Amino acid sequence: MATTTSFTAFKFQILPQQKLPTFKLNLKQPNHNQITIDETKQIHAHLLKTCFRNPQEINPAIQLHSTPAARYNFLITSYNKNYQPNCALNMYSQMREMNIEIDSFIVSSVLTSCSQIGCVLSGREIHGFALKKGLDFDVYVGNTLIQMYSECGFLGSAQLVFEKLVESDVVSWNTMIRGYIKQGLFDEALGMMREMQYKLVKPSESTMISMVKLLADDGNKKLTKSMFAYVIKNSRMNHLGTNLTTTLIEMHSKSGDFSVARFLFDSLTEKSIYSYTAMVAGYIHCNAIEEGVLLFGQMMGDGILPNEVTLLSLITECGTVEALDLGKQLHAYLLRNGFALTLPLATSLVDMYGKCYEISSARTIFDKMERRDIRTWTALISAYTHGNCIEKAIDVLILMTENNIRPNQVTMVSLVSFCTESGTLDLGKWIHMFIDKQGIEIDIVLNTSLIDMYAKCGDITTAYQLFDEAKDRDIRMWNCMIMGFGLHGFGEEALDLFIEMETYRIKPNDITFIGLLNGCSHAGMVTQGKRAFDKMRNKYGLLPKIEHYGCMVDLLGRAGLLSEAYDIIKSMPMKPNITVWGALLAACKVHKNPNMGELASKKLLEIDRDSCGHNVLISNIYAIEKRWNDVVSVRKAMKNRGINKEPGFSCIEVNGSVNEFTTGGVEAHPKFREIYDMLEEMIYKLKAAGYKPDTSVALLNIQEKEREHSLKYHSEKIAMAFGLINTAPGTPLRIVKNLRVCDDCHTATKLLSKIYKRKIIVRDRSRFHHFSEGFCSCGDHW
Repeated sequence: MATTTSFTAFKFQILPQQKLPTFKLNLKQPNHNQITIDETKQIHAHLLKTCFRNPQEINPAIQLHSTPAARYNFLITSYNKNYQPNCALNMYSQMREMNIEIDSFIVSSVLTSCSQIGCVLSGREIHGFALKKGLDFDVYVGNTLIQMYSECGFLGSAQLVFEKLVESDVVSWNTMIRGYIKQGLFDEALGMMREMQYKLVKPSESTMISMVKLLADDGNKKLTKSMFAYVIKNSRMNHLGTNLTTTLIEMHSKSGDFSVARFLFDSLTEKSIYSYTAMVAGYIHCNAIEEGVLLFGQMMGDGILPNEVTLLSLITECGTVEALDLGKQLHAYLLRNGFALTLPLATSLVDMYGKCYEISSARTIFDKMERRDIRTWTALISAYTHGNCIEKAIDVLILMTENNIRPNQVTMVSLVSFCTESGTLDLGKWIHMFIDKQGIEIDIVLNTSLIDMYAKCGDITTAYQLFDEAKDRDIRMWNCMIMGFGLHGFGEEALDLFIEMETYRIKPNDITFIGLLNGCSHAGMVTQGKRAFDKMRNKYGLLPKIEHYGCMVDLLGRAGLLSEAYDIIKSMPMKPNITVWGALLAACKVHKNPNMGELASKKLLEIDRDSCGHNVLISNIYAIEKRWNDVVSVRKAMKNRGINKEPGFSCIEVNGSVNEFTTGGVEAHPKFREIYDMLEEMIYKLKAAGYKPDTSVALLNIQEKEREHSLKYHSEKIAMAFGLINTAPGTPLRIVKNLRVCDDCHTATKLLSKIYKRKIIVRDRSRFHHFSEGFCSCGDHW
């Protein structure tokens, strides 16, 4: 659904002939890094004015580039280094139109431009040109192609380029490994590192620093150890340079391995501002605030004063762990000590305050900034979505476009993620339309976010449509779709997708099998679930984690195989947690097994005595058995410990507005009378269709008539009544409930979908139910 991007979108605005600026630059060395964006544009204008003749009039920085192609490449590189990749792509377009010879250096430079803006469509066009001209055999071009596809999130294409390289070098391997690490595909990265060792390709120190930095940002403990061993093995005479050691300190500290990090830090003969920054930032990253503050004080005591890089790093980490007090202290420090509030510093403060829910402070800093870039606008939008202020986030998005700042994929992922978490499908659709109208390229990350949003907001059809249309899919997108099918109870579809994934030789990971097992569980596919669990261990060599055992207990428990589920728990190599015992307890309630339910509840209370949900669940099991004295005992114990029962509520989105209803809570709503009348109508039509209230779910020691009356005011029924009043006939109703749908509401909703000829999609605590024409997608298995 993304809008196609062409090079004409990057047309350079050439000034009229009489207004061309006079070219005067005084540069001592032909160094691209010394040429600003204004100077680059002056050079560009001068070259256009002279039609690339008379190089003696041109600055020494360009005199060494004698041919028009070389001068174009000089300008393209300069635009890239000044973070103006659109201008660089425009120059490439000009060269194509003027039939200027394009060599491998220019192709590599414009591919770097595509990497900077994540423009895979332009990158593919350049790739096609390189193939046509036979430039793809150049290893330098191949490496920038790998980098471009990796930076744009298309690792499948990057891998294909890598495999087809006639001759690869250390840069080829390192670029591919960095791409995998950046996308969180650590098993693939490890596999590449092993193969690199096997083929005796030795990485440079700068390359290892780059890879270690990526791992530091992720904090993956498993890969941290492997990477450390890899660095030691590939270091010259096992000697680690200061820069590499500093990066290793950052990697270990951010993964929580402070013993190794501190050992490396203490072993440095001379500690720099960067080594201190790495260690302090690591402490803050892992919420060891006190240790971080102490080391910061030690740094100051050693006469090493923090610079902008230090403050930028520490403020960023404060946002990550929501350390607002320390963030405020750092803000005050930079103001007291005369630091200029540069664009990166101001943006990090906006981001930090937003993540700490101090949105007013974030907005104040934003409003005072003289210059803002895409990161600043995105930080403020993220602050509003993080604080559940979506209307203000949309206002900032509109203001952003009015200021001629085009949102990027990161901006839109923040907004799409909000819709996913809040279940606001209408808003999600509007944001998707906004993306298309703005011509924002939908990369693999944004596409995965959209698929996830549609799946979790109840529109699994659109989710699969986006997945099916995707040209590039990574393991995250496959997992997202498999989990989406599982969430909706479409176990067969999840299994079919898994089989398709295998045919593409994409190796599944832990998350893949969690999604697959959940799909089997919600669809009652016990045999297929068992096979998947065995395949995970025997075919793919993945050791089941506690989450996988929890899925198996849930699968067997939902099917009524309680003894088998308990056997799984007893065979686990690790201690069962709340999720595992909770799955068994929930199954005991559904299948009315109070004895095993008591066993599960005791184990749960040993782990967490103050869990509201599990106390209520065992109370409900007693109520089903009419053991009212035991019910009173559990409820009394809850009251004594100050545990309040979580109230049931349901939400329905109508005309872009989310309306929330609690069980029994109709009177406070402004449309109380209309809702009440619709509830009466619903009950009347239900009874006429043969409905009989299932009062066994009203787990209260009250009279039968009172129980029947209480069922009428369950929150999902109230939400349905509101939806029927406020939407046109035939409009699907989408409801989100915080608790499991009870048996009575499930039966009633099936009938209501047929009576009112509506599709009703209900998302409860664990899955989606699609009601239509008197049936539910769960097949009464939930």
